[in-house]
Amino acid sequence: MDGTGGEAESEPDGKPPGITWITGASSGIGRALAIHLADGGARVALSARSVEDLTATVQHSPDRMRIFPLDVTDRVATTATVAAIERWFGPIDRAVLNAGTHSPMSLEDFSADTARRLMEVNYMGVVHGLEALLPRMRARGRGQVAVVASVAGYRGLPTAAAYGPTKAALINLCESLKPDCDRAGIRLQLVCPGFIDTPLTARNPFPMPDLMPVEDAARQLADEMEGDGFEITFPKRFTRKLKLARCLPYRLYFPLVRKATGA
Repeated sequence: MDGTGGEAESEPDGKPPGITWITGASSGIGRALAIHLADGGARVALSARSVEDLTATVQHSPDRMRIFPLDVTDRVATTATVAAIERWFGPIDRAVLNAGTHSPMSLEDFSADTARRLMEVNYMGVVHGLEALLPRMRARGRGQVAVVASVAGYRGLPTAAAYGPTKAALINLCESLKPDCDRAGIRLQLVCPGFIDTPLTARNPFPMPDLMPVEDAARQLADEMEGDGFEITFPKRFTRKLKLARCLPYRLYFPLVRKATGA
């Protein structure tokens, strides 16, 4: 279950320092965040399905990174991966549940198979991670979890009939869990990015306003994870517009979406 990567120094009491676990770390925001955190001195456990891509990422900072290949749709494997990380390195202080996929789906190619696959990865993949992490953090009375959703979960968008519902479910999940996490000493944060320049957004067949470089997104995410805010969004100029759009009546919302996306 454990992968490659170097060992890091121990704390003064001889115990290894805590670690950050990132899922979906082989590309996109997950990969950029792992590199950014390692460059800042953090120890990072990287999980994704692609061993080849994870191994290439670890080469950036082999003394700070270690890979734990994982398919987050596998509930048993997710629990085993969390146990393996903590067995090797001690407590997971911070987790970024970022694994996800996107397949544009419109009326012409509407498919229950596509919807089910995205729900298994984007939603249940996070649920599996939370199930493995939260009891451990609750027992310790501390921990931090950032769940990566999307502004696509705010309201329906063209071609997002499979993707958007998974992100809406994550938003609702985090809102529901936050009060309990607060009482348990666990800092739960919801991450709702706009359009970030990643392999997933490259699949979008429409213009993407305020497209943000992935390295800038990783830096902003890392900075805002240090704060106490519940929701983290970026780029701000775009996400503010989407927040306002949530309040619009349908008779105004749908014409606005048609104009903005050309759908």
